[in-house]
Amino acid sequence: MSTDTDQKREIRLAAGDAELTIHPTNGCRVGSLRVGGTELLRQGDRYGCFPMVPWAGRIGLGRFRNGGETHQLPLNSPPHAIHGTGRDTSWRTARKGASEAAFTYELADPWPYTGRVTQLFELTGDSLTLTLGVETYDDSFPAQAGWHPWFLRHLDGSTADEDAVRLDFSPEWQEERGDDHLPTGRRVEPRPGPWDDCFGMPDGVDATLTWPGRLELKVTSTAEWAVVYDEQAEAVCVEPQTGPPNGLNTAPRLVTPIDPLEIRATWSWRRL
Repeated sequence: MSTDTDQKREIRLAAGDAELTIHPTNGCRVGSLRVGGTELLRQGDRYGCFPMVPWAGRIGLGRFRNGGETHQLPLNSPPHAIHGTGRDTSWRTARKGASEAAFTYELADPWPYTGRVTQLFELTGDSLTLTLGVETYDDSFPAQAGWHPWFLRHLDGSTADEDAVRLDFSPEWQEERGDDHLPTGRRVEPRPGPWDDCFGMPDGVDATLTWPGRLELKVTSTAEWAVVYDEQAEAVCVEPQTGPPNGLNTAPRLVTPIDPLEIRATWSWRRL
């Protein structure tokens, strides 16, 4: 059983030589993942790896429909709403062990529906499995979920080009991005980066990040979409999510009392 003190402090998990730090009061984000003492995530209150829920990416003009109702969300990335409310929320620690922990928060304003979000972390010596679930208490509503990790481009402060992370993935398609940063609805052949783009992987997300001579990390997920963002010098983002940007409008997935939404992703690594 958690206490008030548990809610305020960071949560640390360990397995083998892997160490994970979670910040429940800062959006239940992963603040740090260290393997053999080496940090893999960009540091800072806005970075690490945060959950995107109850939507992922941008929602056009912050508006979405559910049946005959239109809802307006705050425009936290004008002219759009972006990345959900979970990253700006304090989560409750539901349970914690040496290498696994679970957290929840209650959906509330500005999200117009009631429900619960659950996030589970399971750490081993060579992997981290993350699970997000969204359930409703009453009305059905469209929702999305996913994660936004900021993997370091260079490890241990290196700036050499030959040390930079290499990203390998083979999507079936790329969602064409319009000038408004939303998918146009057209699926195109994958194009070369740099990217701030959504890709379709109908057999599940599968991407590999390789720091030459150091570490290989695979991102796999039950989700069929991933946004890849590599336009910053410090980090590369591979973001598994249950639908494309603006998906509350274009590819709604209803959460109902008998059909909650769940997404799972695994990061697995090996030394080179």
